[in-house]
Amino acid sequence: MKSLFALLLSLILTTPLLADEPTKAPAAAAGNPALKQMVQRSIVKFKINEDVSIEDAIDSMKLRSNMLNFKLVADLPLSEQVKAMGEKARYMRILAFCDALIAKKMVEFDPIFAGFLPCRIAVIEDAKGQGWLVTMNMDMMLNAVDLPPDLHKLAEKVRDTINSIVDAGVNGDL
Repeated sequence: MKSLFALLLSLILTTPLLADEPTKAPAAAAGNPALKQMVQRSIVKFKINEDVSIEDAIDSMKLRSNMLNFKLVADLPLSEQVKAMGEKARYMRILAFCDALIAKKMVEFDPIFAGFLPCRIAVIEDAKGQGWLVTMNMDMMLNAVDLPPDLHKLAEKVRDTINSIVDAGVNGDL
């Protein structure tokens, strides 16, 4: 089970996050339909409501995370970096959230969880100008590993918190 989990993790971490179709599986999975499907299911994307700007979605996610005591630990404005390098880029920004105490417990249980930390939500703009939120499908991760009951409960809390943060961004809830 752990080797399958490690393979999935390596595929997730080497899959390009932004493409014309963010859900395309990497070339390594192309010859294996089951693996391709697993990789596609490992990521979920949510359309930001049309009446919510990307900046409002980000502000809403920051406020929600703060309200839920889930810290914003990194903010990576990738499209700004690309522009600074002289290239055009659609909006692309990665927000990273974490509960350090839960992270510590998960990594102490199995260091492989360090590859999932912190929880990332990508904010991207597609070719039509539509904003999207993209993150890991935590239900898939929860079903792929055997966690002791106390850690399973904490992992569910993380999943529910990230889902709440995403929901705030999609709807522009403050």
